[in-house]
Amino acid sequence: MVVFENKAILKLLLVCLFVQFSFSAANFFRPFNVTYDHRALIIDGKRRMLISGGIHYPRATPQMWPDLIAKSKEGGADVIESYTFWNGHEPVRGQYNFEGRFDLVKFVKLVGDNGLYFLLRIGPYVCAEWNFGGFPVWLRDIPGIEFRTDNEPFKREMQRFVTKIVDLMREEKLFSWQGGPIILLQIENEYGNMEGSYGQKGKEYVKWAANMALGLGAGVPWVMCKQTDALGDIIDTCNNYYCDGYKPNSPSKPTIWTENWDGWYTSWGGRLPHRPVEDLAFAVARFFQRGGSLMNYYMYFGGTNFGRTSGGPFYITSYDYDAPIDEYGLRSEPKWGHLKDLHAAIKLCERALVAADSPQYMKLGPRQEAHIYWENTQSTVLNTTLSESQSACSAFLANIDEHNTVTVTFRGKSYSLPPWSVSILPDCSNVAFNTAKVGAQTSVKLVENAQSPKISAPELVMTKNEVSSISESWMSVKEPIGIWSESNFTVQGLLEHLKVTKDESDYLWHMTRIYVSDDDVAFWEENKVSPTLVIDSMRDVLRIFFNGELMGSVSGHWVKVVQPVQFQQGYSDLMLLSQTVGLQNYGAFLEKDGAGFRGQIKLTGFKNGDIDLSKASWIYQVGLKGEFQKIFTIEENEKAGWTNLKLDATPSTFTWYKAYFDSPDGSEPIAIDLGSMGKGQAWVNDHHIGRYWNLTAPKDGCPDSCDYRGTYGSNKCMTNCGKPTQTWYHVPRSWLQASNNLLVIFEEIGGNPFEISVKLRVPRILCAQMSKSYYPPLREWLHLDLIDGKVSISDMKPQIHLQCEDGQIISSIEFASYGTPHGSCQNFSKGNCHSPNSLSVVSEACVGRNSCSVEVSNSGFGSDPCRGVLKTLAVEARCVSTSTIGVSQF
Repeated sequence: MVVFENKAILKLLLVCLFVQFSFSAANFFRPFNVTYDHRALIIDGKRRMLISGGIHYPRATPQMWPDLIAKSKEGGADVIESYTFWNGHEPVRGQYNFEGRFDLVKFVKLVGDNGLYFLLRIGPYVCAEWNFGGFPVWLRDIPGIEFRTDNEPFKREMQRFVTKIVDLMREEKLFSWQGGPIILLQIENEYGNMEGSYGQKGKEYVKWAANMALGLGAGVPWVMCKQTDALGDIIDTCNNYYCDGYKPNSPSKPTIWTENWDGWYTSWGGRLPHRPVEDLAFAVARFFQRGGSLMNYYMYFGGTNFGRTSGGPFYITSYDYDAPIDEYGLRSEPKWGHLKDLHAAIKLCERALVAADSPQYMKLGPRQEAHIYWENTQSTVLNTTLSESQSACSAFLANIDEHNTVTVTFRGKSYSLPPWSVSILPDCSNVAFNTAKVGAQTSVKLVENAQSPKISAPELVMTKNEVSSISESWMSVKEPIGIWSESNFTVQGLLEHLKVTKDESDYLWHMTRIYVSDDDVAFWEENKVSPTLVIDSMRDVLRIFFNGELMGSVSGHWVKVVQPVQFQQGYSDLMLLSQTVGLQNYGAFLEKDGAGFRGQIKLTGFKNGDIDLSKASWIYQVGLKGEFQKIFTIEENEKAGWTNLKLDATPSTFTWYKAYFDSPDGSEPIAIDLGSMGKGQAWVNDHHIGRYWNLTAPKDGCPDSCDYRGTYGSNKCMTNCGKPTQTWYHVPRSWLQASNNLLVIFEEIGGNPFEISVKLRVPRILCAQMSKSYYPPLREWLHLDLIDGKVSISDMKPQIHLQCEDGQIISSIEFASYGTPHGSCQNFSKGNCHSPNSLSVVSEACVGRNSCSVEVSNSGFGSDPCRGVLKTLAVEARCVSTSTIGVSQF
């Protein structure tokens, strides 16, 4: 029987952990200083190993923030990270917005109230797949401005905004030295990728940005990510899928990972990226194994690009990012649970990690290695037992072989290391966690129809299918094609899209009049040719109309357009509707990217030669009539002249629709299913839930199974092939009232609103599978008998843990087998070996509870169902919502 050799050391470690956790929340707002050395951030005089979770406050509602922060803390986060979003906070120059989803102060205070630290990445350029990278569009209209370079107009505006944020945080006493949670700030963002494009002026800009930030007197360290030439007082940090080999540009700086990409973003018509949790955990463990000190998940919660905030072009409204907490605020299992266990294992090693200035390296095989941390860094005797008087020891054993399980010997003991994995030994002897062995539950999330929609428009008419479509009573109004108001204006020549719209709308109408002579018509008939509209380059979407009739549509990012057209003799109106679908958020010279058209627009095939429309007289109209009349709002929608829509109506282009619906009972997250529609935008009770576009992903490119082993990239392990990229759109419950919620849709290309439905996003099914060879729960390391040496780690048994979402209980156990079960979640079956008590044991432990644990052992099931065979417990459970007070918690 193996017992803990370092009983006194482990006892002291756990006492320190208890003291740390018990005091961090209660006394969090006592002022403390933050400095750093080569090993770590030093918080209140102590080095710390820190786990950070990225949450972008505008991608959720304030009502969602407390739960997101609490789940992040429960999952093991010490820090919450977010960018600031300049275009959200200063939509008009000099007019600031810190309300609603942009209430940064409230968000930071909530983080502090939960006893967590805060990493505030001011930028102010953020990228983030956010519209225009976070820059306000008015910025590009300042005379002489060039973004992100040694340019006085830009530096003046940037300094003004950064100063505004720092001053606001100081006024609200949110910096650590004031008793607040902010421990780190970031200036600029991934500029190293762009710096070469700007030459010497780029180098000067980096120096200016660093000195400007340091001069603001924030009193906490500043970082720059992907900036190898960051100044001495700025910590340069890593953004990537793997950062275990990263070293900052000075030996006096700690190794910080500001963006650990646990997923990837998605474009309309694209597949959905997925990063396996085994690989993600491997990357995190390797980072701390090789000397890392702070790691931030990008994202821990991705959220939603509400309104027109998604960047691009062509990024979808969902920003789920395959994160541990999904777009709706639900835990994504097993990612959330497996990472929670990883974080707990790393925390068990923290005392040794912070004490050692560097790890000791030990080669265990061709592609196997150990890194050992202990307080007594002078000791080199690795194959002896530490006495109680010696210091704490923790070790990480890595197998970076992508294919083979390897058995290694470390300090006289054998360890089996799965391929592409890290084993964590908090006491340098016993394995607490292996990154490739997932013991966390799997949750299966269903999208269910709301139970009692009772939807109508405008009078309350029951739905034709009680649980499917929103309403059989829709109303509609046509959007006029072309120039619709007296606010239009005429200009000789083509204007750049954003110069005209200021990004107040996706849409810009251009109209010019063409005269066709009898000679032109005769020329076409005689030569059997047709005239053609040729546009050198356009983005993102173009609709082409002649005399009010749609002739063609094109989408793409700076693509050429060649559109055959049909003319009659006389005058014809040519109308071009250019549309943006998220402004460019990445790259050099963003201010020059623009939108609409580039180059020449001409008509070819006329008798007397091409007609250059680039120099013609054009009438411009910004936006849609319905947009500017605000017919999507509760106050203004009745003024639009709606008419009842017939059930058999032909799908119509450029049409507004509205209906009313009741809010579903319960607390589960809500989505609107827009899979029956084409392309457009949607609003609920004045809130813009985002753009929608029913594009289908390619049929190929998604593997039948995803192998976590080996280096990950954004095209590996894709999912959703052959299906629409996005059909469900998040509607936060805080935006709804009990009944008569107004849903307004603007549809561009035709769709059937009668098939729109309200859905509930519900994690109904839980599965778990664990063998007797798995490790005991991490919480068992805090067992007092273990500390005193009365119990060995080998006496501790593995346990399956099941947990429904808040407000749910386990209603039934659909499958349970202790023995040799086969299959996977929702497809389990009994093997030749099966304990007859399986279902009753698990049901007794779990049914009626929000969460439960079941020991994986012969004693737990009364007897050994088959001697000499490694037993496994497989369970499938079902959760149901409940309003019961006092639900049992295990």
